[in-house]
Amino acid sequence: MDVEEVLEFADHLVFAMTGKHLDSLQKAILRGAWDNQKYREIAERHHRSEKYVKEVGFKLWRLLSNILGEELSKANFRAALERRWRFSFVLPFGKAFVRTAKVTPNTCNSPEITNIQQLDEDISVGYEGKNSLFSSHQDLSDAPDVFSFWGRSEELNKLEKWIVEERCRLVVLFGMSGIGKTALAVKLVEKIQDNFEFVIWRSLCYKPTLAEMQANSIQFLSDREEKEVDGNADFRLSQFMEYLRKYRCLVILDDVHLLFSTGELAGCYQSGYEDYSLLFKQLGELTHDSCFLLTSWEKPREIVTLEGDNKPVRSLELAGLDIPSSGELLREKGLGEEKWEYLINHYAGNPLWLQIVSTIIADLFEGSVSEFLKYDTLLLSEELKDILSKQIYRLSPLEKDVLSRLANEDEPVAISKLLGNIQFSNSDLLNAIQSLRRRSLIQKQDGNGMIFTVKPVLKQYLKTEYFRVLNTAIKLNIN
Repeated sequence: MDVEEVLEFADHLVFAMTGKHLDSLQKAILRGAWDNQKYREIAERHHRSEKYVKEVGFKLWRLLSNILGEELSKANFRAALERRWRFSFVLPFGKAFVRTAKVTPNTCNSPEITNIQQLDEDISVGYEGKNSLFSSHQDLSDAPDVFSFWGRSEELNKLEKWIVEERCRLVVLFGMSGIGKTALAVKLVEKIQDNFEFVIWRSLCYKPTLAEMQANSIQFLSDREEKEVDGNADFRLSQFMEYLRKYRCLVILDDVHLLFSTGELAGCYQSGYEDYSLLFKQLGELTHDSCFLLTSWEKPREIVTLEGDNKPVRSLELAGLDIPSSGELLREKGLGEEKWEYLINHYAGNPLWLQIVSTIIADLFEGSVSEFLKYDTLLLSEELKDILSKQIYRLSPLEKDVLSRLANEDEPVAISKLLGNIQFSNSDLLNAIQSLRRRSLIQKQDGNGMIFTVKPVLKQYLKTEYFRVLNTAIKLNIN
């Protein structure tokens, strides 16, 4: 029995149970298990994360275990399949037939035959427990677990309205690091997933090229059958769009900012990733019934000309948590209920910032916010400095100059004042201010769109760390 016979045998079994054939990655895992390859080797060969390959493998072993009536794993798969192969015979598993083998009186009462007969009976009565393993067209293996979530009901309802009711085709969720974009996207998927035939979550932390992202998505959308994906970029994009028209899909691309260059204005793509721009344009301009949800530190440039209240493209800048929701977070972290509002305002309701400072207050001040505030300081822990340095490092030289000037002002600054105090053209300065806005690093003063300010934590960081960041930025390897 060779590996191709094993794949054929396993494919018949899975098709009989689920009505779907093994996809290319499932076959690769079986081949790898047959050859004693590690998950890491399989992942590298097929350009997927090791975590994702392990997750697919776990589901596959569980499915085969249910089919064959014994626990299967990567370690014992080969021996189990070879043993079962000897007893395989014709049985009508829905549309599939298991390969014929001679059945003798000695094998008719074997456990293997009993298990296969029981499987056939289970299918004939619609055995939900087994079929449910692959009944949902979802690939959420890249989506993180969200253990704590606070507030955001208004944002959830707005996004649900845009995507489900108004059928938006492209939605961008952007904001500073730690503000809760990914967590909100996870909760949104949980809420609206039943409105879609396919749900796909793709993390861009490994920076897949558009060709890789499309190829993986097309294989999933093509009913889990192995299909050749044409190497021509234009044809591949056209093929991808056809699937988005054929099915109602929800596709989440998490951490889109990792596609953008450092040292440039917001939304400038790195070399080799420019074709994502074409994808986003086509998603917004061409007719289809699917939706892409992007999360990013900064808004892609294409969105500016595509979005509008009456258009199928929208963007939502995620602000900090409100006072009640932030209070839930602080209560969960064990802080005493005094002077919370002061703390929340200084850390701009940013969930990650609040969690960092809350942990320190709990450890050093026994959870007393009042004791902490006696020192009249905005605490910048090493964790928080590291987070902020990654965002500052991405800025262009002009953006860094503008931001540092804003941080050194005690009061909000008008555009006119900046224009008079900086040695750049008005056009360059306005572009830099717009870019900082798209990165959520400066905010408009309430009631006056021409006056800007910087969040207290960021201002404190820039005052104390700005020159150190400039001197050490070249040593960082952050994208």
